[in-house]
Formats: sequence, structure tokens, C-alpha cells
Amino acid sequence: MKEDRIYNFNAGPAALPIDVLEEIKDSFLNFGGSGMSITEVSHRSRWFDDVINDAVDRTKRLLNLDDTFHVLFIQGGASLQFCMIPMNFLGKDESADYVNTGTWSTKAIKEAEIQGKTIKVVASSEDHNFSYIPKNITFSSDAVFIHITSNNTIKGTQWASFPDTNGVPLIADMSSDIMSRPFRVDKFGLIYAGAQKNIGPAGVCMVIIKEDMLNKVPDKLPSMLKYTTYSSKNSMFNTPPCFSVYVIQLVMKWLEETIGGLEKMAEINQKKSRILYEAIDSGDFYNGTARPDSRSLMNVTFRLPDEALEKRFVEQALENGLGGLKGHRSVGGCRASIYNATSIAAVETLVDFMKTFEQKNG
Repeated sequence: MKEDRIYNFNAGPAALPIDVLEEIKDSFLNFGGSGMSITEVSHRSRWFDDVINDAVDRTKRLLNLDDTFHVLFIQGGASLQFCMIPMNFLGKDESADYVNTGTWSTKAIKEAEIQGKTIKVVASSEDHNFSYIPKNITFSSDAVFIHITSNNTIKGTQWASFPDTNGVPLIADMSSDIMSRPFRVDKFGLIYAGAQKNIGPAGVCMVIIKEDMLNKVPDKLPSMLKYTTYSSKNSMFNTPPCFSVYVIQLVMKWLEETIGGLEKMAEINQKKSRILYEAIDSGDFYNGTARPDSRSLMNVTFRLPDEALEKRFVEQALENGLGGLKGHRSVGGCRASIYNATSIAAVETLVDFMKTFEQKNG
């Protein structure tokens, strides 16, 4: 770690790979020999064409996507997708199934209900404060799609494996764990991910959508709220967030060429989470908030014996170069977000601090 940088455990905007940040810095004033910054080049130029096409190609390779999938870049974050999905896919007398595993699922459900769309919440973990992922769910055979949130940043839960939907297209908000592990894409109709947690800076949402889902999009929707607008124009119907897309391209390059693909990334992420959860489980001072079988590999949530100790923990951690450990304002506690760019060394340093803090305060 560079002396003037901290270990960043923020939940989002979150850590980016240091190699990516260095490349941005080195090329920022003169991108690709253009004599301009990436923030200055035209989105219609060959320089940006190369960026967005490479970002798409690398995403497809990393996830083993065939030509039936389109990779789109849309502004508005995951929050806009909450409303676009039912708007584009749910017609009159049609219904969709939603699984509620916490804050972001709840927001997605609300946006569908605002539009008067028919949806069914077929499973929820609200009965135990969203501390687990529901199992053995019975989905509706006539559902147009099934919506899940793959990872809950606030409660620290994650789908270890994706549900069997009996052929109904699965739609997933993967904002906080996309590109963290390999998975089979054949059951998915659409995947979306706000970039600022695991693949880039804020300002863009990656949307991966299957061709047969695009065929369901009605013509009579506002242009900027139709997926076909973006798929037909390579995400350049209007000016896209060029810098954010550029950083995603560099992160995809880092995953491919430096890490060696998603299998390797998953091994690293599993090691990081194992080190941290073992520290939490080693005694009674720290207590994880998610059930062990539903624990997230990306967002590790835990409590200390009282709120005063939690405040002191966060403050002293920052004094020791460990930032972003305060839990979400809605739940309190502590949270270490250990996304792809967070190193094993960062987690080991955090664990060392946790042990020292417990010795002094336990």
C-alpha cells in the first residue's frame, strides 16, 4: 500500500484496483495519443469506440456470454433499473415474482408497485431482519420474470447459488457482486449492476440483457426508458458517461490479464472472506449479523458489544489506515466491504487491528 493511501473498505463508491488507478493517472492528460483527456474526447470518436467495444468484449469473455446477450451501459444506476424492468417487461394481465432479501429488493418492489404492475413477493427474509437468503421457494409458473438481489450490501447476505426457476427468466441486481465469481448465465434474462461497488466509479449501470427479452420491449415507451434504445445504438443514443465506461473497461482488463479470470478472482474473494469471518467467529467480542449459510463474500457485517465500542472501533481503525468500516446508517454496527479490488493484505491488516482492539477493549 502506498504511504498516502488507506485500505478502503467502503461499500460504494468503493475501492478500485491500484493498477487501474495508475493507468488512469498516466493517460489522463493524453488518452491514446489523442492529445486530450478521456473526459474530453468525443463519444463519436474512434478513441471512445475502442473503449466501449473493448469493455463489451471483455465482459462477454469473462462471463462466457454468447451473441444472444447484449452488454449495455445506462445512466441512473440500479435505482433506474428498478422501474425500467417492470416498465419494459410487464404488460397488462401479466405478473412477475420478486424475492425480498432487504433494502434494495424492497426498493425494486416499490418501483413496480408505483406503476400499478402486478407482482408477487413469493419469498422474504424480513421475518428475521433480512439475515438470511430464503430457500425452497415456489415460483409462479406464469411469471414473466423472477427478480432477485444477488448480494445485500446492508445486511451482509448473498445467494450462494441461484434458484431453479423452471425456465422463467431470472433477473438479478448484481450491483455488489458482479464479476466476483463465475456463474452460469443461461437462466438469466437480464443482469444489472451499478458500477460503483465492484467494477468502476459511479455514473453508469452495466446491463446484460438477452435478445429474447429485448423482443418483449413495447414500442410506446419514452426513448430513454427502453432497453432497445440502448441495444440498437451500442449504448450511444445520447452521450454516455464516457469516463465511467472507460474505467469499467480497465477493470475488465485487470480481471482478465492481471487476475486471470473469474475463477481466480473467486479464489481470492473466498480467501479474504474466510480470513475475516474466522476472526469474527473466534470469540464473543465480534458477532456476525448474517446467518453463516447466507453470508456475503463481499460485505461482512458485524457488531461489537455496544454502540460506543463500535464508534471507537471505526474511529481508531481510520487512525490506523483502515477506512469505510461504519455500518449502513439504517442498521448501524460495522461493515467491511471486501470487493474484488480489496487485497488480501488489506483484510489481514484489518484482522490484526481487530485482534489488538479486542485485547484493549474486551
